This record gives sequence, C-alpha cells and structure tokens, in this order.
Amino acid sequence: MATVEHVGPIADPGLPHEGPRYTDVNTSAGNRAYVQVLGMLALVPLLAIAFVVCYFAVPKDWVFDYGPLHSNALHLSLGLTGGLAVLLIGLACIHWAKQIMNDHEMVEMRHPASSPAEDRAAVAQMWDEGAADSGLGRRKLIGGALVGAVGTILLPVVVMFADMGPHPGSGLRAATIEKTLWAEGVKLVNDVTYEPIKASELEIGSLVNAEPENLKDEHGAQFVREKAKSPIVIVRMEPERIKIPDSRKDWHVAGILAYSKICTHVGCPISLWERTTHHLLCPCHQSTFDLGDSGVVVFGPAARSLPQLPIAVDGDGFLVAKSDFTVPVGPSYFERDSRHDYKKGDN
Repeated sequence: MATVEHVGPIADPGLPHEGPRYTDVNTSAGNRAYVQVLGMLALVPLLAIAFVVCYFAVPKDWVFDYGPLHSNALHLSLGLTGGLAVLLIGLACIHWAKQIMNDHEMVEMRHPASSPAEDRAAVAQMWDEGAADSGLGRRKLIGGALVGAVGTILLPVVVMFADMGPHPGSGLRAATIEKTLWAEGVKLVNDVTYEPIKASELEIGSLVNAEPENLKDEHGAQFVREKAKSPIVIVRMEPERIKIPDSRKDWHVAGILAYSKICTHVGCPISLWERTTHHLLCPCHQSTFDLGDSGVVVFGPAARSLPQLPIAVDGDGFLVAKSDFTVPVGPSYFERDSRHDYKKGDN
C-alpha cells in the first residue's frame, strides 16, 4: 500500500508584481482619461434634458418604423435618452476607477468581527486615504461633474411621475369618485333586465338590485367605472318599523328605500338581506348595516353608514332618483372623512 507523505502548510506566495499603469507614467494618457470621464458625465445633463423634451414633444401615437425595428417613437426616444444617460454615468465611474484612481495592491488580514475603537479609527483613515486616492484633490471637476450628472438624471424620474395620473385634488374627486350617474329624474332599473321598477310591484321584505337607467348609454372603460359606483339595493319595509331622520323624510316612498350596494369598508358589493332584522350583511368581512335605521353600521369593520339615495315616483308610478348621493359612495379615504359639509348621520 502506498503511503501518503505529510506536507506542511503551503508558503504564502505573496502578491505578483504588477507594473505601473500607462496613465500613471504617461501624463498625456492620464489627462486624456480625465477628459474622457468629464466628457461622459457632461453628456448626462444633455441626455436628461433631451428625455424631458421627448416626453412632452413626441406624440404618443407616433411609430418609428425602419427595417426590422417597429416601435412606439416616444418609448424609443425615452429609452435611448434615459438609458444612455445611466450607462454613461456607469462607464464614467468605471473609467475613473481604472485609469485615474490610485492603483496599488492591498492585503486585508482576517480579524474578529467586533469593531473596537482602533478599527473605527482605521476605517476613518482608510476613508481619508480613499478620498486622496480618488484624485479629487487634483481633479476637482470630476466630483462636481458626477454630482451634476446624478442630480440631473433624477429629473426624468420626477417628470415621469406625471404618468401616475391627474393630481387627485378636490375638483377631480368631485368630478370622478364623488359623482355617479344618479341625478334628478333618472329611473331605477333592474340590474339584469334593465326594466324600470314600479313602486306598486315591490312587496314588503323584498330586495331588488338596481342600476341607473342611463348606465346603458355608457360604453367601454367608462361603463365599467360608472357601474362600479352606481349599483344600489332597493328594499321595502313597513313604514312604522323604520327610523327616518328629519333630513330624510322625503327620501323614501311608502317604506321603499334605496342604498348604495358598495360596502363602505373595502368596496365589496353586498346584497345579503335579513328581512326580519332589516340588516344587510357584507360577505367579505361581515360588516352589517341596518337599512331600517339610515344604513348605520351595527357590526363589523366598516366605519360609516351606507349612503342612501333619495328617491320618489314619477307620474307613471316608476321609482326615480331625486338627486345623486349626497355623500361619496364606497370605501372611506382621508379627504372624504375630513369633510364637514354633510350632517351627522348622513355619512
């Protein structure tokens, strides 16, 4: 059997000798590298400005069609200007590190993971040495050019925030999420057949899911948006068993009331009706509303009552809206809950 000879630890071979860089021994080469770094960083602000110009000037429906390349012109211009700007910053930093910063071998011995005071002092010293090695003391324009390049590359990012949508101010909310298709004279129709609903045909204890008659005039995305805000439930109860605030005396028709179908917790559609208790239960998180008492919350996480739709009957006996909802429908949001232009109990 062959024996294995014991070999001791291999001697530390050390670091191979590395000759000086060309930019270290040739002043002209070092200056050329310096100018190249500055040139790349100087192009970044120009590309950032070009990005902003393209964002506003290039029409969104333009198409760049050249040979095999078929692309939206706006997307192509934004990708080229923004991508090149970021690429140039990276290339400038790499070129700076490889050609201008000090180039010498370093060996870091292993040490315990703790950080004693002498180590912190050593780190601070290394920082100072790194700052000196960067060459900023002699070539200060690189630092300013880098800060300017990084600062201006943020400009396209800020401009692109405009694509997040219009500013959600009070005017926009009033025209969108706080407004539905309901208005004076709009008929209440069945949400499946779109047939108008007669007050005389509703039995006590019944519940009908309904929509505004003018919903069928909407199309595409607008139809979906309006359908998400306007569904209601119509219930009929014994007039003597419901509580009606003075501000809502004329909002019902012989015990027939209409409420938003959208839960005020997270916006689930609700129609689980308990006719004996007059409670409407949300199947998502069990919020429960008393439709016999202004739609107030009697259980669950919902923070406010179901909005009630004022209704009346027209000359033919059909149920119609008297106005839009007096408060926004759906889940709560900060601006909505900070409003004070509605009476307590009408929320």
